[in-house]
Amino acid sequence: MRLQNKVAMVTGAAQGIGREIALAYAREGADIAVCDVNLEKAEQTCKDIEALGRKAIALQLDVTDLAKVEEGLNKILDKLGKVDILVNNAGITRDGLLLRMQEADWDLVLKVNLKGTFNCTKAASKVMIKQRSGKIVNIASIIGIIGNPGQANYSASKAGVIALTKTTAKELASRNINVNAVAPGFIQTDMTAKLSEEIQQKMLAVIPLSRFGSAADVASVCVFLASEEAGYITGQTIVVDGGMVMA
Repeated sequence: MRLQNKVAMVTGAAQGIGREIALAYAREGADIAVCDVNLEKAEQTCKDIEALGRKAIALQLDVTDLAKVEEGLNKILDKLGKVDILVNNAGITRDGLLLRMQEADWDLVLKVNLKGTFNCTKAASKVMIKQRSGKIVNIASIIGIIGNPGQANYSASKAGVIALTKTTAKELASRNINVNAVAPGFIQTDMTAKLSEEIQQKMLAVIPLSRFGSAADVASVCVFLASEEAGYITGQTIVVDGGMVMA
C-alpha cells in the first residue's frame, strides 16, 4: 500500500495504459479521479476501482481547455479533498508522412499531447505548491527520443513532454514536488494485436527482450515514481521498452 491515503488524477484513464495505471494506483491504496473524454468508459473504470475498495470519480475532461481542466480539478478537490499525484497520460495519434500531413492533424496532436500536459500540470501544481508536496508523472514515448517515420507530430509532442518534464521538475523542486516522465516502447494493445504477423516479427526483432511490453509494465514504473521510494528522483525519463533504446 505504497500510495495509501493519496489522491491521484489520471488523464486518459478510461482505457489502455491510463486505465492500468489508475487500477495499479488503487491497488496501492490511492483514491482516483478518472479523467477522460469518454465518460462511459471512465465510469466503468471507476466501478472497477471501487470494487478494490477505493474511492473514485469519473470526469469527462478535455485536457486541451485550461478552463475545463481547472473546473475539473475543483470537482476533484470537492469530492476527494486533495490531489497528491497527477498522471498526464491523455494522448492521441494522427499519423502521416510529413509532406502529406494535414496542418489540422499536426495541431491536434500537439494540442492534446503537449498542451494538455501543460494545462493539467499548471492547474494541479497550484494545489501541490500549497500542499508543499506532490508527484507528477508524464507519459512520453520512445518515439519522442528516437523519432519515427510518419509520426512527425507525435514524436514532436512527446519530445516536448520530455523537455517540459525537465523544466517543470526544476521549477517545482523547491516545493517538494517530483516531476518525471515514462517513455514506453512497443506496448501490447488492441492496436498492436491487429498488426500482421510479419510486422509484429519485425518489431520484435529490434527488442532485445524479444517481447512486447504490457500496460502493467508501464503502470508498475508509474507506481514507483508516485511513491516515496522515488523521493530523490526528479526530472528523469524512465524508458520502458525491453531494451530497444539504449542511451
